[in-house]
Amino acid sequence: YVMLLTLSPYTPRYRDRVSPPGVMIRPHLNGFTIAFNVSQPSTWQPYVDSMHHFLEAYDDKVQEEKNIVCPSGRYFIQGGNESEEKKACQFKRSLLQNCSGMEDSTFGYSRGQPCVLLKMNRIIGYRPGAGVPVSVDCKVLKGNESDLRAVDFYPGNGTFDLMYYPYYGKFTHVNYTSPLVAMHFTDVRRNSLVPIQCKLNGKGIINDLNSDRFLGRIIFTLSIGK
Repeated sequence: YVMLLTLSPYTPRYRDRVSPPGVMIRPHLNGFTIAFNVSQPSTWQPYVDSMHHFLEAYDDKVQEEKNIVCPSGRYFIQGGNESEEKKACQFKRSLLQNCSGMEDSTFGYSRGQPCVLLKMNRIIGYRPGAGVPVSVDCKVLKGNESDLRAVDFYPGNGTFDLMYYPYYGKFTHVNYTSPLVAMHFTDVRRNSLVPIQCKLNGKGIINDLNSDRFLGRIIFTLSIGK
């Protein structure tokens, strides 16, 4: 108990060897297979509902009320006492463009062109990319590469802007919303299981560890029927 009293509730004591981030996707329902038939709304509506629910915290009005506009392209370093509340940079869902759910409320699922969101796990004090934004790419994991013919990335070219880092922890960074990269699978082979790997690329990122499928990458399957 006495030793616990010496620990800070805000930041870890030792941060000289911060682990590289893992990643996760949304929607995430019933495992890592996103399967639906375009002609049957009941098969894709749960994915759409999950996406809208997840993005509520990213609504433009919510972000404008709670968070601030930050200069892009550099880390947002905040000084002061570690117990002071930190400001958070705005990440509006409108940045996700075709995958925001604002113009197309079905996120492309009704057309067989699903959007999938990717986010990095939060790590206190972590500065990804060593000054260069971390990017995302996707490819067919095994099988015919032509099964995945086109993917669009948002925002921009699919990078995590440096201004959203470092993260200061849930006690002080209370309004922090993790930045996202949206992957819009606009041309995927129909009526087939297509295993896809999306991974982070950047200095300090580990994405090729076979024993951990979530460290710096994520593997999931798309199955889009007519």
